Amino acid sequence: MGFYSQVILPRLLDWSLSDPTFGEYRQELLTDVKGEVLEIGFGTGLNLAFYPPQIQKITTIDINPGMNAFAKKRISESNITVKQLMLSSENLSILNNTFDSVVSTFTLCSIANVKQALQEIYRILKPGGRFFFLEHGLSDKHNIQVWQNRLTPIQKVIGDGCHLNRNIRELIEEQFDEVELQEFTPEKMSDIIAHLYKGIATKSAT
Repeated sequence: MGFYSQVILPRLLDWSLSDPTFGEYRQELLTDVKGEVLEIGFGTGLNLAFYPPQIQKITTIDINPGMNAFAKKRISESNITVKQLMLSSENLSILNNTFDSVVSTFTLCSIANVKQALQEIYRILKPGGRFFFLEHGLSDKHNIQVWQNRLTPIQKVIGDGCHLNRNIRELIEEQFDEVELQEFTPEKMSDIIAHLYKGIATKSAT
């Protein structure tokens, strides 16, 4: 990873994803998180302020050391104990059936082998465990999809692997049998970059 990925990108993402509208969605999403918690793509720690009071410890995954360094201030100001791991979401050296909850916000867009990452999430969840996600991806409007496909090669460079055109619904429903999902674009935001998927996917209890 170069200077851009480790120094500039964390600041750009922290600025763009700190929008109060996203904060409202984070709050709604994380209300029911419980038990042993893993957050993949922890980034600059923007979710920390929105975990419910009963969550006192989380384990986090991020492969970018620049993100982890940028998150230290938020970690120091939080009542939550954070165990940071430098791991790829595609290959988690974590035992099967370990976590009650896995959280991902604005992360699935940039994982190279996203299907493998979702398989790993499913594997490490306990039976009945839940995957909480807030992601951006493929619009449900054909004319917007055309532009997302055109712009994704540029976005992958600017966003360090970020895809504008990933069908998050399809990817998650392929891995999980039970998925509750909302698909929408916030007012005054571009459907090209901010078509959102918010929901919870549950691992089979058997």
